[in-house]
Amino acid sequence: MKTYSIKEADINKEWYVADAANQTLGRFASKIAQILKGKHKPEYTPHMDMGDFVVVVNAEKIRVSGNKEMKKIYFSHSGYPGGTKFLKLHTVRERQPEKIINLAVKGMLPKNRLGRAMLRHLKVYKGSDHPHVAQKPKELEF
Repeated sequence: MKTYSIKEADINKEWYVADAANQTLGRFASKIAQILKGKHKPEYTPHMDMGDFVVVVNAEKIRVSGNKEMKKIYFSHSGYPGGTKFLKLHTVRERQPEKIINLAVKGMLPKNRLGRAMLRHLKVYKGSDHPHVAQKPKELEF
């Protein structure tokens, strides 16, 4: 018996729209990461980009549990001495709410070129409007 391996031409990518309003950040991001990886499909293959496109709307209305709003810190470094930057979650929510979901999902994807390709299929928007209406995305229920 031979093991079936899907070909690039046989992969069918769908579009989904997910509403982040009143969703918990970690649980929401893990569901999105599974769809981006393609783990919800029966023909899932770990070494191929099989996932679907996901459009996330209402990114500014995502919830976090506990005291994370004031205590969660996003760290970045410019590469120069003293080039560290520490931003709290509430500051990031005011400036770039899309970044919160983007970073949470990025941490759940593979850390290689395949993971970067999967992350390109994630589109996050601040309000309830998005420019991907022409792709006819299906509503994603949680």
